[in-house]
Amino acid sequence: MIEPILKIPVKTAEDFIGKEWLVTNGLGGYASGSLAGVNTRRHHGLFIPNLPAPRGRTMMLPYLEEKVMVGVEYVSLGGVEYSDRQIDAPGFSFLKEFRLDWQTPVWTFEVNGQVLEKRILMPYGNNTVYVSYSLVKGKSLEVQVRPYCGCRKHDSILGYPYTWPFNVTHKENNYEVAAFEGAPVMRMTCKPFSATFIPQSQLIKNIFYRQEFNRGLDCTENIFSPGSFYFTIQEGQTIYFLASAEPWESLEDDPGSIFEMELQRRKKLLSLAKGNENHLITAQLTLAADQFIILPRTRNQKEVLIDSSLERVRTVIAGYHWFTDWGRDTMISLEGLTLCTGRHEEAKAILLTFGHYVRNGLLPNHFPEGERTAIYNTVDATFWYFHAIDRYFQYTQDKEVLETLYPTLQSIIAEHIKGTEFWIHMDQADGLITAAAEGFQLTWMDAKVDEWVVTPRRGKPVEIQALWYNALKLMESWSSTLGKSGDVYTELANRVAVSFNQRFWFQEGGYLYDVVDTEKGDDASLRPNQIMAVSLRFPVLEQKFWKPVVDVVEAKLLTPLGLRTLDQADRRYHGHYEGSLWDRDAAYHQGLVWTWLIGPFFDAYKKIYNEPEKVKGLLQAFEPHLQQAGVGTISEIFDGDDPFMPRACIAQAWSVAEVLRCFMDGVKDAK
Repeated sequence: MIEPILKIPVKTAEDFIGKEWLVTNGLGGYASGSLAGVNTRRHHGLFIPNLPAPRGRTMMLPYLEEKVMVGVEYVSLGGVEYSDRQIDAPGFSFLKEFRLDWQTPVWTFEVNGQVLEKRILMPYGNNTVYVSYSLVKGKSLEVQVRPYCGCRKHDSILGYPYTWPFNVTHKENNYEVAAFEGAPVMRMTCKPFSATFIPQSQLIKNIFYRQEFNRGLDCTENIFSPGSFYFTIQEGQTIYFLASAEPWESLEDDPGSIFEMELQRRKKLLSLAKGNENHLITAQLTLAADQFIILPRTRNQKEVLIDSSLERVRTVIAGYHWFTDWGRDTMISLEGLTLCTGRHEEAKAILLTFGHYVRNGLLPNHFPEGERTAIYNTVDATFWYFHAIDRYFQYTQDKEVLETLYPTLQSIIAEHIKGTEFWIHMDQADGLITAAAEGFQLTWMDAKVDEWVVTPRRGKPVEIQALWYNALKLMESWSSTLGKSGDVYTELANRVAVSFNQRFWFQEGGYLYDVVDTEKGDDASLRPNQIMAVSLRFPVLEQKFWKPVVDVVEAKLLTPLGLRTLDQADRRYHGHYEGSLWDRDAAYHQGLVWTWLIGPFFDAYKKIYNEPEKVKGLLQAFEPHLQQAGVGTISEIFDGDDPFMPRACIAQAWSVAEVLRCFMDGVKDAK
């Protein structure tokens, strides 16, 4: 088994401010920041637990100031950037190494010949963060740790009254902080040796978050600290600072053993992922995949219990820092996150969990932050559900799950034939699916600013027909597997295939229309959605058109990091993702590169070109990207223009899942 250790070369402070680390806890909570210790987002902080609704992910520890004694004064190991764009980060000169060690961020500092190692961990299934400080070399080092406390939703407008009382109570060496009356309590202490806590209030004004500024959002904040912990660490010792939303009795275990148990858990995950453990990138992505699979403990248990077993409830965080769980992202990600990694039971739990939420034939689009109920404005998530079940069944041959979900799947098909919400229905004339509700974004190209739907795609989108046909063919197959009649699905699938191939081929361009039967006629925008007509298990497109589609997508849309969402020659093309929310959403699906699309393209390409080395070459750029933005993981999108800068979420579930899946296919092909 390879050791998944990713070392990031220490260059300049500016370089490290632009790279980010992420730690998660399997509950949707996280900790994150820049490698330089200077926060650049409203989402950066040492402790953002996912608290029960209606709170959701809550910023409880936005900054942990760490200082070490240098000569006769304390010097900060991290720092802040102020609204005048001045950066105060004197300790960066002490930083000698940063690495991800089995997905745990590790900083190595050298201070006057003394070597200090710092690690950050959130134990799986626990709303607690541990920061360890180990003196690897040197006689002793004096350390000051000052927690800056808060209580805002992690993505809310910045700022709150620093006149909040921030009441601090303690019993012996255990301290509790509440930002205001009725606020959730954050518990803090140091272990295993007691540290001296000195209650000395401090306010930092006008902290500047550059990434928020770049996103055209409010970008300054004041943060408050009620006091500091002081301790002296000896050579060979490790001292832990911890912050938690859990009760004290659950925090009694030795922190060293918690770090060791978490390491063993991750080693077990890698051992489950047969074939992943001997390649650095697949090992690293297997650990990155773990960050997205969560227990949705924040929702009403009565709404999510399946078979009376809370342990079987699982969902997928679509991306960090701001996404919650989305049906579409979950189903596209399921194979890469769970099946390629040997986590079949969790795949099963995800499928059953989402099956519990099907309403009027629709899978949830997403669960809003801190809410218990789902939003259903999607046409494609439901059909991706069939794809995910198929992949699960191909891996496991689990007929029991198929039998359990079959009535739900039958009802989904029936509801679409009859017509369901958002004017999603089968056109009785041709058997194709129409999604035409005005004012809603129903496909994966779902950017919306106020009332402006950027890519409405109202009518009959190409990938929806491909997914619809695939779902019908799967129902035909599953009916046979379960000893049931599937004639209705066979007949309808044949009808859909005829209609699709009559309507979607754009002869002039030599590719498929993106949408037919829109308010303005047929839409010949050259987009990547057509690749699904080739890539899925049951392709709806006649085989004679496969190569032209793959070739035009390769020529016009393929980049080293995924597919562009629009041809560069289109007048609506946007090559960069920057500026205000309006500017960014206007570009979101109008030319930017989406990594997850490399998966369908990879599948389609393999059907045409039996050239394993060339196929593997499609993935070469992802290994260096692991050191580029969110270290050890893969970003949501990239600029459409060279040099393809990473943008938006630093860690995206379907990006990680599809790249990992493709790498695994490449490994199999190479054997």
